Amino acid sequence: MTLPRPTIAGCRRRTRKVSAAVALVAFATLCDGAAHASCLELTQPGIQPLQELSLRNPKQAIETATAAIETAGRATPPDEARMAALYAVEAQSYSLLELDSDAREAALKGLQFARQPNDSTHLTLQMVYAENVYDTDGINAALAAIEKARSLQLPGSRADLCLQITIGRVQHRSSRPDLALLTLTQAYHASQSFAAAEPRVAAADALSPVMRGVGDFKQALALNQEVIDWETQHDATLSLSVAHYLRGKILSEMHDYNGALEQTEWARRLSVELSDEQGIGFADLATCRMRVELGQLGAARSDCESAVRIFTTSHRADMQREAQTLLARLDLTEGHLDHALSRLNEVLGKSATEMQPRQIPSAYQLRAQANAALQRYPQAYRDLTEYLRRFIAHNAAERAQQVAALRARFETDREIERNAALQRELGLAEERAQEQRTVLRWVAAGIGVSIMVIALLTYLLAINRRYRRELVRLATEDSLTGLPNRGRTATLAIKSLLTACDSQQPLCVALIDLDRFKAINDRFGHATGDRVLQEFAAIAAAAIRPTDILGRWGGEEFLLILPNTTLDIGVAILDHLRLQAGLIRPCEEESELRVSLSAGLATTTAEPCSLDEIVARADLALYEAKNAGRDLVRFANESFLSASTGTRRALRQATRDQA
Repeated sequence: MTLPRPTIAGCRRRTRKVSAAVALVAFATLCDGAAHASCLELTQPGIQPLQELSLRNPKQAIETATAAIETAGRATPPDEARMAALYAVEAQSYSLLELDSDAREAALKGLQFARQPNDSTHLTLQMVYAENVYDTDGINAALAAIEKARSLQLPGSRADLCLQITIGRVQHRSSRPDLALLTLTQAYHASQSFAAAEPRVAAADALSPVMRGVGDFKQALALNQEVIDWETQHDATLSLSVAHYLRGKILSEMHDYNGALEQTEWARRLSVELSDEQGIGFADLATCRMRVELGQLGAARSDCESAVRIFTTSHRADMQREAQTLLARLDLTEGHLDHALSRLNEVLGKSATEMQPRQIPSAYQLRAQANAALQRYPQAYRDLTEYLRRFIAHNAAERAQQVAALRARFETDREIERNAALQRELGLAEERAQEQRTVLRWVAAGIGVSIMVIALLTYLLAINRRYRRELVRLATEDSLTGLPNRGRTATLAIKSLLTACDSQQPLCVALIDLDRFKAINDRFGHATGDRVLQEFAAIAAAAIRPTDILGRWGGEEFLLILPNTTLDIGVAILDHLRLQAGLIRPCEEESELRVSLSAGLATTTAEPCSLDEIVARADLALYEAKNAGRDLVRFANESFLSASTGTRRALRQATRDQA
């Protein structure tokens, strides 16, 4: 099983095949693997300048290290310590260039010469190897090796901290943001005690994407800025390009698209300086996405087409399809329906492993819109159903990860606060006389208990508020269809009715009943009946206008409120719903069996009327539709008489056509 590889400047890695389930949970860690400062220094003489060169020009560092390895290998005896350090520089440089297999190979070669397990060279090689493994078994083995190496270090030492940061990175990559948040938050706070800036920058670089993943954009930006400042001072051009790209991602998720564009354009300029085609492609793709949000459609199309060319050349099928999906969205916006449908058919016609999981639902949604616009309603319905299924599954997995991460952050913050309070109390205790120590310990314990009680009360208050919101939702929402329940529907209907009376605008009220629904329940079971109700609710909610109100009135009955709607328009809307209902099949084995509905329609009259009165008139019209053979729309006589001459003529003709 192989995990997707996070890549520089937005997942710039070669494509890997993964299972859909693993890809779904692993995608949250993509695009976060920024090149970062070396946490540990290599102590071999003459190696540190080469290590610094790798941050500015990793290709040149590899060439220099390779030549030096050949020279050291020809010595008699070979200088094994120097060769191990040179392999460490080579492995770090390959990692910066996203050549993960080369980085792993160099790290393994170096470990053959690094004999001392606590030596900085040995630890650096272990960390580089762990940060370039992407299959599940390899990750588990690498984590075990790093944790074992950490157990041999002095707690609180620089080596201990750097190994902890590596553990956090691997935890984040393996879709455990809760563990990564706990590990990296502790590491970042511990790094503040070091005089050297590199451990703090490495911790900030690793923690920033985790904070972004749990929605703490303010902290993510602050940590990212620390990385940018350090890399600017040290001319680390490649990793600086990545840092600006990731800052653009954070701003984009905050909907600050102009700020995100500025950061992404900066990252692109640096990629151009480095002749980094993949970096340019990812910057163009991100720019296209943001320009779409800003309504800059012409410029967005140019950026997306550039990204398609680059990813086609580099055989990045996943990113090429993401760019094609954005182009299809532009085609839809500009009315090029056939072009949009053709692109989306190509995107969705390939293997799911060639698309990133979060992109698949939106592609189905766009294709549903294209098919609907082309009046291909069965295809649109199938795509819409698939979109809903994938969207719900993706959101459920994402919410589960976020809840776990937030819980871990709560525990981390509480532990940090408790430790800080304990340290303060210990500092005071040292300054006081021996006879006061017992009293101070009780005070410290009381403070600790108070903090835990306050934290617990705060947590319970948040839980209570969440439960209250859930109770309000349950009291107003139909649990089966997700539509407003009868009480909520009546409230909304009365409000619309009063508005129509005050503004002298027409309003239609329709009572909809699924025909022979009891027979469906009796023949196929209540589970099938429930599914039919759910499918009808989804189809009807998607078909009506945003200003219309659809609620479940009881059993298989639904109430539809159509504000600012005349009788002829109301009849047309109900006829459309009637045709949509016919697409529902209770049983796949009996494809000729379809669902039908009958509807009664009533409108407001010149005299003010109550909801009960207008619903009663709609109910009479529904009764007429049932008696006339079902699968019909009928309207109340009062509504017909109050309509204009042209409307009555149109309705007479529609009635003849139905008959």
